[in-house]
Formats: sequence, C-alpha cells, structure tokens
Amino acid sequence: MRYLTSGESHGPQLTAIIEGVPANVPLSIEKINEQLLRRMKGHGRGRRMQIEKDQVQIAAGVRHGKTTGAPICLVVENKDWAHWEKIMSPSPVNPDEYEEKRRVARPRPGHADLNGALKYNQRDMRNILERSSARETAIRVAVGAVARQLLEQFDITIGGHVLRIGEVEAKPVQVSMDELIQITEESPVRCLDAEAGQRMMDLIDKAKADGDSLGGIVEVIADGLPIGLGSHVQWDRKLDGRLAQAMMSIQAFKGVEIGIGFEAAARPGSQVHDEIVLDEQKGYARSTNRAGGLEGGMTNGMPVVVRGVMKPIPTLYKPLKSVDIDTKETFEATIERSDSCAVPAASVVAEAVVSFTLADALCEKFGSDSLEEMKANYAAYLSHIKEF
Repeated sequence: MRYLTSGESHGPQLTAIIEGVPANVPLSIEKINEQLLRRMKGHGRGRRMQIEKDQVQIAAGVRHGKTTGAPICLVVENKDWAHWEKIMSPSPVNPDEYEEKRRVARPRPGHADLNGALKYNQRDMRNILERSSARETAIRVAVGAVARQLLEQFDITIGGHVLRIGEVEAKPVQVSMDELIQITEESPVRCLDAEAGQRMMDLIDKAKADGDSLGGIVEVIADGLPIGLGSHVQWDRKLDGRLAQAMMSIQAFKGVEIGIGFEAAARPGSQVHDEIVLDEQKGYARSTNRAGGLEGGMTNGMPVVVRGVMKPIPTLYKPLKSVDIDTKETFEATIERSDSCAVPAASVVAEAVVSFTLADALCEKFGSDSLEEMKANYAAYLSHIKEF
C-alpha cells in the first residue's frame, strides 16, 4: 500500500489517495471520524481545534461500505478556509487587495520556513509554512484509520499513550490493551498514570502562561501481529526501519526507539535479548519483549512497541530572535496560532502512521487483491508456523 497527501493548513481541504487497499474490506466513515476526533482532543491544544470539526468524505474507492480495490480518495475540509480564501487563493489576486501583513518574511526558529524558502525560492514563506504545518496530520490520521480497519480484520489492535511531557514522566503501568485504550481515552493527556497526568496538565498550563511550549514522548503498541512481517534481506524491507521512518515523518518528531531502545546500550547482552520459548497455543514465543516485537527487521510474534520523541512546538508566544529576509534586520519571530503542547494529539498521529506501516507489511506478506485472499493466506500461514 502507499498514499500521498495534499493540501495546506489554511487551504480549502486536505486530501489523501491510498493505493493498494484490498477489495471487500468493510470501511466505516464513523470509525475514521472517531480517529479524527481523538486527534483534536488533548490538554494544551490551541484555538484552531475550536474552529475545525474534522469529518472525512470518501470520494472514491469505496462502495456500499466496502473497498473496491481501486484507489481510495479521502477529503477533510478546512473550516477556517472561509477566512483565508483571498490570502490562499489559487488564482492571481490584485496586489492592492492582498493583505501584505499576511506575507511572511520573518522565519521562525525550529520551523521549515527558512530552509524551505531558500530551497524553493519563495519570498513569501507562507508558501512553506502552510504545507509544512502539522495540520497535515489530520489527513494522515484518516489514512491510518483506514489501515486500522484492515488490521481489525486480523484481530490486530493498536493503542498509544503518553509517557512523558516536559519534565514529568509517567510511572510504568501494566494493563491490557483494552484497558490501555479505555484509560487513555479518559485522560486529557492520554496518560496511564493518573497522578503524572495531572502534573503534566499543570505543567502545560504553566508553559502556556509563560508563552512557552512543551514536548514529550509517546508510545504505540501493536498487539496480535504474526511472526514474519517485514524482511531481513534488504535494508528497505526491514520493518523496524520502516516504522522508524514513519514515526520520524511526523512533524516535530526528533527521535525513535523500539523496545527498550537506547537503554540497551547500558545493559549487558543477557539483559537485552529475549529467550525463545514454546507456547502450546501460539507456538514459538519470547519470555520477555525487550526487542519490542522486532528481530532482524521482522516481527517475532510479540507486541510491537515503538516510541517517538516530539520536540516542543517551535511557535512560541514569547518569540525567539530571527532575521527578516527583506531588511536583514533582527526581529522577534512572527507568531502563528499554535498549541502549547500537542503531545497527546501526536500520540494519535503516531498510532495512525504505525497502523499504516503494519497494514502495508500485512498486505505485502499475504497478498492484497481481496480481503478473502488475504484471510485464506493468513490462516494457512498461521497453521504452518504453529506446526514448524
């Protein structure tokens, strides 16, 4: 499977085209909208979430509630477009009518503004920031929601939660996937540790009052995956590498780890690798899951555990210094409407990109012309590995 997205933060809509989804997969618009709503929630979100009420439209590839095997086209409208029609018009506008104040000549530190303007030769950096904006993640969550519904057909469950915001770190909590999903949906910061969650909210409030922003760490868990998704034979087929790329593609993400991740550097091998055991029901398994469900670029049957580090949002209400590209003078960077902390929302986005990457690997392994073909191949493979 593959997908492309298109659209700007204040353009008329965000669009995605997904190719390679098997035919006959039941697809619910309501389930996609549920994921879009999850992304909009979270303590620390900005005023944009009060404007947008994201709802998906399916423009192609689905008929009577099932995929057809053709490319799927998803559309999410930007409600704020009504206030930006002239500023973001695709047609030429009268310079006298264009609001010069909307032109961006002062790049913001930490954003794509300056790099993109230099690369694409754009004197108005709005042409860069509109596309590089994290608003694009709304359509990626919709794409992930399609992938998630394919994974559900194989009893694969995806959940995510927040491990850290700023200096506040949650204590480890052992829960089932169902409990994880339930608890995080009830937490304004998607944290399993209620006491840490309250301290996270207090810290976000303080950062907002100070005109600052906060980053954090999110974790995504995928349960129910079979052994053997991905491959060891080429660098670009290793599933851990593909998951890392997907996570790093999320705006403001600066680091990824799988399983115990960087902690493995401080441990001896005897405390890093997972012993192989034989389970009467499942066949081969591991006694622990320090590898995060991936060995040799392939799933090993244990839950896949991926974490991502999100930096603090670089749009600050106490702006950092920058340089005006017209006058070359030092100014305080311009302010675009933003969140003080988007880590809880980023957890939902991370679930989406992991869902798509795993669904892609599932189609790669079991064929993707139709759901029925996939299920037949899947059942035969499970029988094979159980008897191996």
